[in-house]
Amino acid sequence: MIEHDEGIIKYLTFGSLDDLGLVRNIFTTRLGGVSTGYYSSMNLAYTNGDDEENVDDNYKIIAPVIGTDTGHIIRSHQTHTTNVQRVDESMILDDGERPPRPFLDTDGLVTDVPGIALATFYADCVPLYFVDPVKKAIGLSHSGWRGTAAGMALSTVNKMKAEFGSDPDDIYAAIGPSICKDHYEVSEAVAHAFRNAFGDDIHRVLYPGKESGKYQLNLWEANRIMMIRSGIREDRIEVSGLCTYENPELLFSHRASMGKRGNMAAFLMLI
Repeated sequence: MIEHDEGIIKYLTFGSLDDLGLVRNIFTTRLGGVSTGYYSSMNLAYTNGDDEENVDDNYKIIAPVIGTDTGHIIRSHQTHTTNVQRVDESMILDDGERPPRPFLDTDGLVTDVPGIALATFYADCVPLYFVDPVKKAIGLSHSGWRGTAAGMALSTVNKMKAEFGSDPDDIYAAIGPSICKDHYEVSEAVAHAFRNAFGDDIHRVLYPGKESGKYQLNLWEANRIMMIRSGIREDRIEVSGLCTYENPELLFSHRASMGKRGNMAAFLMLI
């Protein structure tokens, strides 16, 4: 990923998606906003106890960086599902209004409308970006362990196929910053879900933990495998390799902060 420093605000982009010349892709850091305390400072979630006026101001700061206004930012309502919804012009609000959240229980968004910025939210889970330069369509999805095991990457690609006629062979994809396997210890129940989902590939995503009955889970590789299974070419998948847990000064991490944190956002917009 490429780090961009514009004074106090810092954000990240994927070079492979930038090079397409079709989209604006951003992953925010925790730096550059007005929130205080352990939300400091670019918290973009209204649901974690932060002052809502501060969150409003944070959106007003980030919107021009994306290249849009707050009314054109469409937010997900994440509940660890594999539900993916299509976003269209009817969901846009006026500039200055709080970014709309038109769907419930929706962890993935797709659109083919230029100027609409899809937004999903993170503090250890995995951001998944999808760009189809042929059909000029995009998808953005939130994938925690439940979404990963249930095939959120597959669900997003299937939604792009159904809505826009996308061919997976045309899609470019990226896997954003999240917790890495060295710091993501999971239980036997989680390990069982991944054995069922990954079969012969399980050795690539699940490793013995530091104590009996515990495992280390590689969400980056798990989502990369799911992308490949969906038909995306391996050489068109970029993995950030940036761990939220290991970078607490730059990124929010639920585990590193023991839940005392804000939320970063992934944004993807056709231009």
